[in-house]
Amino acid sequence: MRPPIRTAALLTGAALVLSGCGSQFGSSEKTAQDDSARQKLAMMIAASTDAEADSLKKAVARWEKKTGHQVRVQVAQDLNQQLGQALAGGEPPDVFYVTSDQFANYADGGSLYAYGDQVEADGFVEGLRASFSHEDELVCVPKDSSTLALAINNDLWKKAGLTDDDVPTDWQELEDVAGKLTKGDVTGLVFDPTYNRVGAFMRQSGGWITDDGQQKMAADTPENLRALTYVKDMLRSGSLKYSKQVDSGWGGEAFGKERAAMTIEGNWLTGALRNDYPDLDYRTVELPGGPEGQGTLSFSTCWGVAEKSAHHEAAVDLVEALTAPDQQMTFAEAFGVMPSRTEALGEYGTAFPESGAFVAGTGYAEGPVTLPGFAKVLQQFDTDLAGLRTGDPEKILAELQRNGEQALADR
Repeated sequence: MRPPIRTAALLTGAALVLSGCGSQFGSSEKTAQDDSARQKLAMMIAASTDAEADSLKKAVARWEKKTGHQVRVQVAQDLNQQLGQALAGGEPPDVFYVTSDQFANYADGGSLYAYGDQVEADGFVEGLRASFSHEDELVCVPKDSSTLALAINNDLWKKAGLTDDDVPTDWQELEDVAGKLTKGDVTGLVFDPTYNRVGAFMRQSGGWITDDGQQKMAADTPENLRALTYVKDMLRSGSLKYSKQVDSGWGGEAFGKERAAMTIEGNWLTGALRNDYPDLDYRTVELPGGPEGQGTLSFSTCWGVAEKSAHHEAAVDLVEALTAPDQQMTFAEAFGVMPSRTEALGEYGTAFPESGAFVAGTGYAEGPVTLPGFAKVLQQFDTDLAGLRTGDPEKILAELQRNGEQALADR
């Protein structure tokens, strides 16, 4: 399972990152670069499964054999905290995972070496390129790609008397089938109470948190109000519940235990269900469109290279090897992640037709908000969304707008 979530640990890590980056920001001192034939690099990652860590280590080993360099791979228990401490100490790893919620803090603080002009940037999914750009410059390339889709329990679908013709394609149809599927201990639709799920409805309504360039807040709008009101109405009807309301840690668990007939989740769901609920009969379809058409969200981390690294050239070469189309397909087969390169993504869709809804979503997905100082803003938004059933959508959006404007002003 790899659902994007926000925790106190992430916020703690953010504070460390900011302090670490602050010590580097504005420094004119450049790290001398190592041009020797055999260099020793350090890498820090956060693996969601053993399969991810093992597959990555094998790929690194192949690069070591090809280049003669050596890489020490560290699997962090708390990536943001450990990486923040390394940055603050002035001795960061050369290559590391960069989460979308911390990217802007790293980039704004001068901790990242911007290497986007040294790689074939156009080969990556456009929305994710934008997410990992800072001041119109691609800083680090996305290592993989994830989008949201609607998962449907086929057995519960049939028991409710629904057919293929009933697969929802708009909000009204989603509301109708969720009501028909809600019976006894089964809730029609269950997902997590975060902007990483509710935000899809905002996009389908024509709204979002910021403008396209992430320069201004765009939260307090009629489009977003329409989206939150729709979600609230479904929560009040009982055909939609949050995962905790059905004693589940996340939407995938509720779906796997058949407490939910449908859920909205990312493509990490397929691996989790295969491991934990292998006998579950289900399918995934694209999210129903809203008043302004289709909308979904995309998620990723990127491959960061430290500005203070003495191995820029070798580090970029390693990143290129790890994001090559054939290597991304190897990762996809090993632990289910979707490629971030468009070429490999097409191949992935052919190899894994059951994931077609996730692949299709990459064409219109909204990338994550990557602004410095926004972790607390989004955490508060998630807190407000958790109480949406009895809350006031207008007040929630006004607070988001106000908090976001303050964070932008403090930059």
